[in-house]
Amino acid sequence: MPISILMPALSPTMEEGTLAKWHVKVGDAVKSGQVIAEIETDKATMEVEAVDEGRVGELVVPEGTEGVKVNAPIAVLLEDGEDGSAAKAIAAQAPSPRPSLRDPRSRGEGDAPPTLAPVGGEARVRGVDKESSANGRIFASPLARRLAAGKGVDLSALQGSGPHGRIVKRDLEGAAAPAGAVIPEARAPAVPREMPFPYPPGSYDEVPLDAMRKTIAKRMTASFRDVPHFPLTIDCELDRLLELRQELNVKAEADGIKVSVNDFVIRATALALKKVPDANASYTEKARLLHHHADIAVAVAIPGGLITPIIFQAELKGLAAIAAEMKDKAARARERKLMPEEYQGGTFSVSNLGMMGIKSFASIINEPHGAILSVGAGEPRAIVCKGALAIATVMSVTITCDHRVVDGAIGAAFLGAFKKLIEDPILMLL
Repeated sequence: MPISILMPALSPTMEEGTLAKWHVKVGDAVKSGQVIAEIETDKATMEVEAVDEGRVGELVVPEGTEGVKVNAPIAVLLEDGEDGSAAKAIAAQAPSPRPSLRDPRSRGEGDAPPTLAPVGGEARVRGVDKESSANGRIFASPLARRLAAGKGVDLSALQGSGPHGRIVKRDLEGAAAPAGAVIPEARAPAVPREMPFPYPPGSYDEVPLDAMRKTIAKRMTASFRDVPHFPLTIDCELDRLLELRQELNVKAEADGIKVSVNDFVIRATALALKKVPDANASYTEKARLLHHHADIAVAVAIPGGLITPIIFQAELKGLAAIAAEMKDKAARARERKLMPEEYQGGTFSVSNLGMMGIKSFASIINEPHGAILSVGAGEPRAIVCKGALAIATVMSVTITCDHRVVDGAIGAAFLGAFKKLIEDPILMLL
């Protein structure tokens, strides 16, 4: 009997994904373990392998389709002797997938541009219908409806050429009003119920939101709105750390080891969290969670957004191990090849924009972490040393704290422990 291939859940929290690419076509023979498709989640692109053997009878979901629900049929395999009618019957019963907003063909030609919803309303993009027309509703773009009203054309008499049979502007071209139709008089347009889209056509490029950008927008908005946060900033002198880093890299060059300032920051963060365990916390409605290990999530910029690969149990790892693991995970993150368990979780976040010349900044908390450390650039600054002016390489760091679990005194204690390790880095080697 036909075998339905379902949309897999690639992480415990995944509810839907984008079917990015098919590696098979209708009629192809498929073996168990063969890669048949690529699924894109908010953070990574994963390959999907076939579990069963058979012949592809139907690809239910086209390439580029977004919002495919977990466990929804995406393809049908046929066994020997079965014809395609059985596969088509299964495909016909599957819910209609949402067309990809990345493909301009998913919007009808001439459709109205997106409109902004009023404050407090639900933002949406006009020109995309998610319902079927089984309830008798006529699906047409706003522009097509206005043209039809102006011509006195009955939309129910037209066959739509847009996505899912939607009536668009080109379907009205050449359509004539029936004999005796009353064409409404021109009148001033009604006051719009929504804020008009403020940008004229051709003045911008529309880049649809992918799953990653949608997730970033949703999570950061919720965090900034719902988490009572506050920043604390401290300056750290880097000269001894830079000297030690240069010495270590020279001695370890033959072994292919190269330690960065960021590796020292990760190591110092982990050790400071062990010295101030109250800073290594998460908030829940019932309790504070004090974590046993310092699992450091490190922000890495990738095309289209960012991802936070995690150095698990960083307090137990030396600088060389942290450097090697961070290099590997950052490279795979930029290729969207990380496994979900490599970037989901963690107990504390670090974001370093120092290499981009940023002096200081305060990050938005990455829930459920109780705090995030923002690292600025190390630069020569004038300092007072033993009552006299001197020049030192100084780095500003800011911790943003969730006040529900990390109070000011706790955040200050963490920064004190971190500063001591950064300014006397030999302590990290003990």
